[in-house]
Amino acid sequence: MGVIFVIAITVFVLAGFWKVFEKAGQPGWGALVPIYNGYLMAKVAGRPGWWLILMFIPLVNFIIAIILSLDIAKKFGQGAGFGIGLLLLGFIFYPILGFGDAVYQNN
Repeated sequence: MGVIFVIAITVFVLAGFWKVFEKAGQPGWGALVPIYNGYLMAKVAGRPGWWLILMFIPLVNFIIAIILSLDIAKKFGQGAGFGIGLLLLGFIFYPILGFGDAVYQNN
């Protein structure tokens, strides 16, 4: 029973990522591909793709994750509190962003 619950949550979160990527004009299927989804996340945040490399550096990756979360929230017209939610409770906030009425602002 617990395994089914975990699989259901995982599918829901991946669907949320898929929708976020599509809203930002990126391929939604990229949410399913490890490492590539980190590259797409940097692109959605408006950062260069090479920032993905920084995610592999210990300690630096925490700073980059914070910046990307805040930038993604800003790109969708959300505040810093929502960005912290993306960072700490992404399994809740990414589906809210993907399935909600937030619009990607590429400015």
